[in-house]
Amino acid sequence: MSMPDDSPHATLWNRIKDIRFAMLAHRAADGRLHAHPLTTLNKDIDAQSQLFFFIPRGSELHSRLQADSQVHLSYADPGEDCYVSLSGTAGFIEDPARKEALWTPLAKAWFPDGPTDPNLVLLAVRIEHAEYWDVKDSKLSQLYQLATAALTGEQPKPLGEHRELSLD
Repeated sequence: MSMPDDSPHATLWNRIKDIRFAMLAHRAADGRLHAHPLTTLNKDIDAQSQLFFFIPRGSELHSRLQADSQVHLSYADPGEDCYVSLSGTAGFIEDPARKEALWTPLAKAWFPDGPTDPNLVLLAVRIEHAEYWDVKDSKLSQLYQLATAALTGEQPKPLGEHRELSLD
C-alpha cells in the first residue's frame, strides 16, 4: 500500500516495522489479562489497518479469541526509546494465498507442513486505536533533564513525543 510519509498508517508502520515481536494481550477465561509473544508477519500495513500473525488452530489463544476478539498489541524498542500500544479486534482469515504470501521459513518449526498446514490459522488484528511514545533525545540528555528536575523539584519536561493516531 502506498501511503504519504506523514499519514497515520506510515507513522505507525515506521515505528513498528523493525520490531519483530509483539505482545498480544487478551482476556483469559478467568477474566485476567494474558499475553503471548507473536511474530508480526506484515511487510507493510494495509489499508484496513491490519496486522497478521500465525497461531495454532485449537490453541488456548485461538479459543479465547473466538470467545472475545478484543486484543491489545504492544511493541517496544528500548534501544530506540520507542513504545507502541495498539488495540483492536482479532479475526481469522482462511485464505491460502494470503497464508502463502505471509509465510516465513521460521514458521516451519510450529507448522511443519508449511502454509498449507491444517493447524495453521492466520490471525488478523484490525487496529482501532494506536498511540506511541518516541524519545529522540540521547540517553545523556534524558538523564540531564531528569536530574535537573529532581534537583529543582520541578516536573520534568516531556521526554520525546507521545501521539494518538486515528487510522480510520
